[in-house]
Amino acid sequence: MASNQETLVTVFGGSGFLGRNVVRALAKRDYRIRVAVRRPELAGHLQPLGRVGQIHAVQTNARYPASVEAAMRDSDVAINLIGILTEGGAQSFDAVQAKGAETIAKAASAAGARMVHVSASGADENSGSSYARSKAAGEKAVLASVPSATILRPSVVFGPEDQFTNRFAALARMSPALPLIGGGLTKMQPVYVGDVATAVADAVDGKTKPGATYELGGPEVLTMREIMETILEITDRERMLLPLPFGLAKFKAFFLQFAPGALKLTPDQVVLLMSDNVVSDAAKAAGLTLEGLGITPESMEAIAPQYLWRFRAAGQFQRKSA
Repeated sequence: MASNQETLVTVFGGSGFLGRNVVRALAKRDYRIRVAVRRPELAGHLQPLGRVGQIHAVQTNARYPASVEAAMRDSDVAINLIGILTEGGAQSFDAVQAKGAETIAKAASAAGARMVHVSASGADENSGSSYARSKAAGEKAVLASVPSATILRPSVVFGPEDQFTNRFAALARMSPALPLIGGGLTKMQPVYVGDVATAVADAVDGKTKPGATYELGGPEVLTMREIMETILEITDRERMLLPLPFGLAKFKAFFLQFAPGALKLTPDQVVLLMSDNVVSDAAKAAGLTLEGLGITPESMEAIAPQYLWRFRAAGQFQRKSA
């Protein structure tokens, strides 16, 4: 019986937040890993995740088919994790998340490789959000070239170095109030990055149904207000929570899209917040969830304190208020 050491997995976008967790999960299962990224010289942090020679980074840009084809050479499995939260220059939602996914899928098909494509739970070809439409287009393109591909749709992902809980914790450190866009009523199902990485590795193992779309969510459905309250409790900070109507939020976003760091907010992100981001009943009934894969999801309340302590006034030495 062939061991995983004989299987080469190419991970596109493997140096990012989700990517490093996926690479770690694959390394633990003894796969050979080729990490395809735009800046391989900045992917050195991945090397300690595996054995000597197990993980190798190569230069690839999903907007250039030749580089993708080179990265797929002799690969058995392709994993596409490439995604962006904001657009800039040539890095548009359509170029990266739709056409980029199509390029990778065509290369995987030509190489006779299996494919795992990580999308987003908000993917919808009829959405008012460019981000959501590009994610849906990417899924369609992947299945057109590799019908047996596994599609994974995680809800908002949290964990160390995320751009979700860390962002709001950073904002609470500098601002006396936190905005609740749309009143903070939008529902989400935050999922731990380690659980998503495990699901990706399970798909590589062949534990998922060919051509199926899995929806990945955590154990709790929370409103944005509840998420903000949890972050404030963990960081031991008291801040006002100010409801901000969608219309006003969209107007402010026209200016805040140029802001740095945690202050940045784009009109497209406001549109995304107009829809709930949770696992559907259909996915639950079909077993196309984390639980369906035998994974017990971790809650934000259990994991976030392990890394958000740095946002407390005195860090890890902060004494919690009574």
